[in-house]
Amino acid sequence: MRRRRTPIELKSTDQIKLMRAAGLVVAEGLAEMSAAALPGATTGDLDRIGREVLARNGASSSFLGYANPPFPGVICSSRNEAVVHGVPSADEELAAGDLISIDYGAIVAGWHGDAAVTVSVGTPNAQAAALSAACEKALWDGIAAARVGGRLGDISHALQTSIIASGSYGIVEDYGGHGIGTAMHMDPHILNYGRPGRGERLVAGMAIAIEPMVTLGSPRTLELADQWTVVTVDGSWAAHWEHTVALLTDGPWVLTAADGGRAELSSRGIAISSLATPD
Repeated sequence: MRRRRTPIELKSTDQIKLMRAAGLVVAEGLAEMSAAALPGATTGDLDRIGREVLARNGASSSFLGYANPPFPGVICSSRNEAVVHGVPSADEELAAGDLISIDYGAIVAGWHGDAAVTVSVGTPNAQAAALSAACEKALWDGIAAARVGGRLGDISHALQTSIIASGSYGIVEDYGGHGIGTAMHMDPHILNYGRPGRGERLVAGMAIAIEPMVTLGSPRTLELADQWTVVTVDGSWAAHWEHTVALLTDGPWVLTAADGGRAELSSRGIAISSLATPD
């Protein structure tokens, strides 16, 4: 039996502006946590910063208490071979050369923002830094393919093509992007690989979280006993980047990027929506 899909939630201009408010909280928190991801800091320290940013902005967490078992943090902190959903801990200390993905979500007035960055701790490991750069580039190439009138598969194909062009990396297949709005995870599901011209039609008012996950080895993953942390089966390191994007008739608006995506997309010849006035 096929899974019954729910209708894709389309947002008004005012609702997208509320999502932008949540997105700016996410951008602020990720910037502060990235700066604090230094040797000797713990993933619990990063989670504390994430909580402080939410509190001072009057926002709540998309992650805390999510699902079953309830997620215990406001960030997912996935270090080295951990791909996604790593659980922050006061006992997990960062070391020079580590690679850590910080995934963070905020809710403002009932609307969600969700994004992730991958950070090198201390002096970057050259191979790991290249992995992260390839994943980040794929994210922006995927966002550039998110155009009203296109198809969901255009985004997936752009992600896959970009990763392959960057080197010999594993493309994680078991996890991907998603719709977002009044809930953190909504339809449609967005694969990080695929064929162009396939899947849902992209229409104005959609908001989606695009999030490639790339490894230095096998793309296969497994979930640890904590029922959250997802790691590579071969122990190879992974990178994960994500942004929440609104699709509008005159272009995209990257709601979790401080500049709305202007710099990265303009370098690809794409203008962001006129709705994205300077904040």
